[in-house]
Amino acid sequence: MDSNLLKVFVAVAQKQSISLGALELGFAQSNVTSRIKQLEKNIGHKLFHRVPKGVKLTLEGEKLYPLAIEVVKKMENIIFEMKSLQEQSLLRIGSTESNAAIRLSSFLVETHKKFPNMQLELITGTTEYITNLLLEYKIDIAFVSGRPKDDSIEILNEFSEKIVLLEPKIGKVPDVILTFKKGCTYNEYLHNHYSKDGICTHKNFEFGSLETILSCVEAGMGRALLPLKVVEKLGFKDTLKIIEIEKLSNIPTALICKKNNPPKVLKYLSNLTFN
Repeated sequence: MDSNLLKVFVAVAQKQSISLGALELGFAQSNVTSRIKQLEKNIGHKLFHRVPKGVKLTLEGEKLYPLAIEVVKKMENIIFEMKSLQEQSLLRIGSTESNAAIRLSSFLVETHKKFPNMQLELITGTTEYITNLLLEYKIDIAFVSGRPKDDSIEILNEFSEKIVLLEPKIGKVPDVILTFKKGCTYNEYLHNHYSKDGICTHKNFEFGSLETILSCVEAGMGRALLPLKVVEKLGFKDTLKIIEIEKLSNIPTALICKKNNPPKVLKYLSNLTFN
């Protein structure tokens, strides 16, 4: 049975009038009359008595009415639930620590303002770590350093970064690269840079925070490669030697997702801009 016929029946029964029921539904009166007749034919019973001021339920109509109410409400709930699937109720976000320091706070605030009913979850880590989470469907989007080469990943947006080599202002610099744990893109780029110049003796010291890395560079423990905005944000611009290396100066931050699992707020994410 077509649930829309029951919806028409309920409207007429509640208004006790075919014309008022039609007005409630936004249908022509003739359309409502034909649907009531079709419903009566389907169930094999007359549902309304004609009275001077409208219609009145028959005994069979009175028995059908509460059942029809239940069906109509269930159908409305189903439609609501299915439509809500078109909205992003939860957005799981991965981000590198450098991106988190530069722009993540404003991104989270603005996204919450735009989609107040959407829950946000955040995980930070190295590019390798959060990319793997994305590939395993454990997060929906990720801010990573550099452009991923995996064909299953789609780049939704890019943000330019001015990447600089950081060294202590005075003293000899040991052949040590100060970085995050394994999977840091900047560490990989810097090692590749030195390898191409025939220098392969750099050791790694791994740390868990940007501020610690910058403090260790300032203390003369080694060198690091990071976005200039991070250096400025954390107040180390005037305490470190900042060197621009042309080949490493433009490693963008990419906002990515799985091609077969795009977020429902894709258009919003693709149009993101930051000052």
